[in-house]
Order: sequence, then C-alpha cells, then structure tokens
Amino acid sequence: MRTFSVASLLLLGTFSLGTLSFGCVTDPRAAFPTATSSLALDRVVLYRNGIGYFERRGDVDGNTLRIKVRKDQVNDLLKSLTIVDKSSGRALSVSMPLDPETWANAALASLAPGAGSLAQIIDLLRGVEVILSTVQGEVSGRVVMVEQIADEPDPTAPTASHGNAPPLPLGRDHKVTVIEGQELKVVRLSKVKSLTLRDGDLALQFHRRLDATAGEGMFQQVDIGIRLDEEISSHDLVVSYVVEAPMWKPTYRVVLPEQGKGEALLQAWAVVDNISGEDWREVTMSLTAGAPLAFRYDLHTPRLVEREDVSGRVHGKRARVSLGEASYGGEPEVAAEPPADDAPSEAYGGYGTGAMRGPVGAPAAAAPPPMPSRMRAMEKSAPGKGGKKSDKRGWSGADYGDADEAAAATPAVTFEGLRRSTFAQAKAASASGLTRFDLGSRVTVPDGTSTMVAIVNEVVQGEETFMFKPGGAGDGYESNPYRVVRFKNSTPFVLESGPISIFSGGSFVGEGISETVGSGTSVTIPFAVEPSILVARESAGIPEDMKLLKIVRGTLHVERYTRIRTVWKATAQQAKKEGFTVLVRHPRYGAGFQLKDKAPDLEELPDAYLVPLHVAAGSLSGTVELIEQQPLQTTIAILDARAVELLERLMVAGGLLAEDKQKLEPVLEVRREIGKIDNEVNGLHRQQAELNDRADRTRQNVEAIERDKSLDAAALRRDLEKRLDDFTKEGDRLGREVVRLESRRLQLTVKLDDLLENLTIGSK
Repeated sequence: MRTFSVASLLLLGTFSLGTLSFGCVTDPRAAFPTATSSLALDRVVLYRNGIGYFERRGDVDGNTLRIKVRKDQVNDLLKSLTIVDKSSGRALSVSMPLDPETWANAALASLAPGAGSLAQIIDLLRGVEVILSTVQGEVSGRVVMVEQIADEPDPTAPTASHGNAPPLPLGRDHKVTVIEGQELKVVRLSKVKSLTLRDGDLALQFHRRLDATAGEGMFQQVDIGIRLDEEISSHDLVVSYVVEAPMWKPTYRVVLPEQGKGEALLQAWAVVDNISGEDWREVTMSLTAGAPLAFRYDLHTPRLVEREDVSGRVHGKRARVSLGEASYGGEPEVAAEPPADDAPSEAYGGYGTGAMRGPVGAPAAAAPPPMPSRMRAMEKSAPGKGGKKSDKRGWSGADYGDADEAAAATPAVTFEGLRRSTFAQAKAASASGLTRFDLGSRVTVPDGTSTMVAIVNEVVQGEETFMFKPGGAGDGYESNPYRVVRFKNSTPFVLESGPISIFSGGSFVGEGISETVGSGTSVTIPFAVEPSILVARESAGIPEDMKLLKIVRGTLHVERYTRIRTVWKATAQQAKKEGFTVLVRHPRYGAGFQLKDKAPDLEELPDAYLVPLHVAAGSLSGTVELIEQQPLQTTIAILDARAVELLERLMVAGGLLAEDKQKLEPVLEVRREIGKIDNEVNGLHRQQAELNDRADRTRQNVEAIERDKSLDAAALRRDLEKRLDDFTKEGDRLGREVVRLESRRLQLTVKLDDLLENLTIGSK
C-alpha cells in the first residue's frame, strides 16, 4: 500500500526570513493556447467583460473533429461551443475524458486560496485511512469525525501531581476520532505532528489540486472529440466558442474647433491584447461595446445529487385490478411532422452562447490604421529669404535666437493633419442592444502582443467652454472652473469609457476621461483648470407659498411649496471682449425638489442640472438664479385665518369659471365678515385683559393703604375705589359687546355652512 506524508500541511509553526527578494522568474513551461485545432482561426470578437468569441473554419476529412482546449478554459468553451457543418452534415455528439481529479474526495474543494482549514480538511476525509503521528505516538485508522471543543481540560496534560507542572491554560481545540477494527480512538488536533494518507491516489489528487491552484490549468489540455455525420466523408465546418480574453481598451483624441465652437475632430483607437497562446493571423475582428453578462460555470466536473430513498413506500404498494373503459370523442389528433435535420440555420445576427451564424455579405474594405506621424513643427524657409538658406531637414539657417523665424513655423499637428494621419473604416452594427465595431480589413495580432487599431475618425460638432462643479477643480482650485470640451457623438458608435487627449492650436492642451457615450449623446470632458475665473454660490430659503387647488364643502385643498433660492456668480480677473459662459453643475437640493422655472438652454442630469451662467462681453461678472421648490398638498378649513387670502387670490387670478365665481362671491363676503368679527373680538379680549390687569394693581394699592387712617390716605382710597368701579363698568360693557359679536358670528357661521353645503369648486 502506497503512503504519502502531508506533514507540511500540519506543521504551521513559526519561521524566520532573511533577505526576501522579488524578481522575474522564468517558467520553462510555455502555456498552451486557449484552443488548438486543425481548423484555422477566422474571426475574433472581443468584449468589454473579459471574454472573446472565436470562429474557426476549415475542411475535416473523416468523422471526428478533435479540439484541444486549455484546462482552465474548458468550462467557458462547453457553455458556448457551436458546430455548423456547411456540408449539410450534423455534429452528433461531443465527448471528452473526465479528469480523475473530479472524482477525488470533497476535501480537495477546500484547497483553494484562502479557503478551508486543517480541521475542515480532515473532517472531509471521513472514511479515509490515515496515520496520525502525535506527541505520544502514532494512531492509525479511518477518520470518523472532527469535533470542535472549547475550555475542556486536556486529560493527557501534566498536573501538579505529575511532575509538579502548572496546569495549562484552557482554550479552543479539535478532537479527531478514528476507528481501527472495533476500537474508536480520540486524538486532540493540537497534539498531531503529521498526518499520512494511506491512499496514494488521494494524495496525488491533493498535489494536482495544488498544481491547479498554482495556475497549472494553463499548462494542461483536455482533448475534446466531436463525432460528425458518418455518411459524409468530408466536412466543411464552422466552429465557434467563447473563452476568457482580455477586454479591449479604447483611447481617444479630440481636436478643438479653431474658433472655440464648430467642427471638432474625434478620433478613437482600440488597444487589443492577444494572450491566447496563438497568433491571430489575418482574422476578421470586431469590438463590442456595452455590458453583456458573463460568468464562470463548471460544466466539466460531475455532480452527484443526493436522492430520497422511497424503496419502502414502493414495495409496500399493491395495485388493484380495474376494468378498462372505452372513450368516445372526436377525430384523433395528428402529430406535426418534426423539422428536417438539415433545415437552414438562422441568419447571422449575434455572438456568444447563441447558435453559430454566418456573416451577411463581405466585410467592408479597410486598410490597417497607421499610427499618427511624428510631429514636425518646422516649416522650410524659401532660399534667399532674408539672406538665409534652408537645409535638407527644413531647419532655417538662422541663429537659434531668431524669434521671428521660429514664430513663422507652421505646426503639423493640426485638424487636417491629424485627420489625414488616421485611417479608420470600422462599420457600426447592432447585436441585441450592443454596439459592435466591425473592422473593415483583416487584422494580424501576434501572440503576446498588443495592437492599436483605429476605429473612429469623424468630424463632430463641439465647443470649448468652462464648467464648474461644487468643490471646484481640486485642492487649491476650490473656486475655479474646469476648461472643458463639449461635443455630440454624431457617430453610429457607442464610445466606451477611456482616456481622451485634447489638442488645440497645434499642440496638446490637456486630457480627460468620460463615461460611456451613446450615439447621438452630448458629453462634457474637463481637460484643464481655469484659474482666472472664480465661481461663488449663495443659498437661502424663501417663505412658504400656497396655491389653491379646489374647495370641497368648506375644505380648501391647497398645494404648499418649500422653496430654496440659489444664486451663482462668476467673476473673471479680466473682462473678455466676446464674453464667456460657465456651465454650472448645480446638484439637486433634495428628493422631490424641482426647478420653478427652467431656462431653455438648461440641461438635466440624473442628479443635477447643467446651468449656463453667461458673462456679457466687456463685463467682469455675471449671475444666474435658480429657485427649487418641493410641492406638498394639504387641506385648510374655511375658518382658518389663511383661507381669506387664498380665496381672494383665487378670485383675482382669473382661474375660475363664471358660474363658480358667482357661487364663491357670497362665500367670500360672509367669510370676510366672520374675519372682521374675529378681529374685533380679539381686540375686545385684549382690552378686557388690560382692564383686568389694571384692576388687579388698583386693588393691591387699596389693600396697602387700608391701615393708614390719615385724611390723605382716605382721599386716595376713595379715588382708587372709584377707579375700580369704572373698570368694572367698562369690563361689563366689553363683555356685552363680545357676546353680541359672538352671537353675530354664530349666525354668519350657520349662513356660511349653508352656502358651502353643496359647493365644490376646482381651480384651473
């Protein structure tokens, strides 16, 4: 019996490191190609989600097509493998050997980076024969279980009566139970020094899983056999599949309009990486923009599903004989004929895991896009001009200090020069909502290299302006806007997110990056900071406003508004002759808030507004005001103090029908009278309160002088008592007036209720 020691898995002790260096280690093994076959690679479609679609075409003699697939790519290929026999044949089956590793014990699954523990691995080895080498000797048997224990004394640890050693501290540990014959043995995991697997095949699978974890899948291949129709000796095949591939990366260039607004040049390239293990020679290439879903799924590993044992229920059943019956009804149904096996496949229209489809028509002709030429900014001088001569390189024979000659040089990095330097003939196509760049000419990308291909070289409408974001343009530029380029993607392509180099005046002026830009969508790209302009903001709340919606039986349904007023101000260090505009990215105040008035040139973003702030020609500053409001509907009773103002506003606003206005006039008149009475009653109550206060102070004075028997005190007491009597009479008069007014108010309230009984008015 073969044995294999895995003590290194258990002895996770402390070790020291001396000098630790990192460098490039050359692996003598070369990774296998993703897939190899006798069929030539014909088409490559790269996506932005880490997958690639590959088509192979060619003739196969015989009845079997063999494809060798790199082990780490088998599952992706099985998900999407499609075979089309253009000779009207059929692919009958796909077969491949099962990796013995897939039949290993479940413990292998825990040997992934950062997963599993020693206790878990041993517990998953239940039923496996092992030898445990402990501090007290060897224990052998089949693993039964592993149990976690906590704060349980170790019966084998020395105590005070055995060696006078202090008791060991309690902690967490595991107990490993093994069985040998009829004896169960228990060992603490902390006492185990090494473990030996007596099953050599299982030990080998441990090694293979560790090899796979270390990237061995790149150095192993699986041989896939595809059995074809045996009735045909030669087959014209198209095989397609999807496997992992690096995402293609876009990069862009924009040349700004000379006058600040007008025609701009938009150029785009795609950086394509080939690490598939084989050269892509003269392949048709497409690049897909968008976000298709892609995932890993293991189709190569066999899976067994635990099933319920229903033997007892089945064997306990007894069937009962039943007399058959004839049925009476209509004509029997005729089954539809199945479709012919050689029916033509669906026309080309997509990629990935769907059916293989052939291209429609021939690809558009296009030459491989050349790289931009080197910048040459010197213009040759005419012979004899100014007594100077030009050499063959075009450099002026003047001294280097000749500023006039240097200024006269014409830059080569111009709109027209860059447009002519790039040759892009990609065509736009759509597949299930994704935009695809179909390159017009075949492309060669050697293995292990990156290639830049031109995909866009178009004139678009654009402008150069300024944009301010809250927080400014960075540390030290909190109040300064960005200098930006705005253009509309009038191309049929979706522009994926990527770096954008900005050119103006014959040279580079900055760079930016953008989110994905759809076809027909405008985009704003910051590329520099503008320190000569300052932007400030002031915000304040506005008193609440209300709008009457309708009146239903004396209840006013109103819409209230909470409003925030914001003023943005831009100030320049120096007035510009033609004026300028700063686009302010104003964040929405909060959920439910909307702009009260929207300027026609304002743009709405998902979480903000792009507000133009215009500074007039010759002016140093300009402002723009925004009012955001949040509507809230509520109700107000007709007798509420705010009701009269709302009704009066409704009467003069002109939003009522004539008959509704006629119904509302008496209601408003009665409501006004009630309001006047309420005001009078409130005034009388204030007078009563003031009289009561004065009467209380007078009584206190009378009580204070009652003990003084002098003539002066008696006269003063009589005067105060007379004043108290006057207060009483005045209070009685005010009380009678309040009673009269409240009686009148009650009558008006009854009248108002009668007017409102069936009154329903809606505002326009």
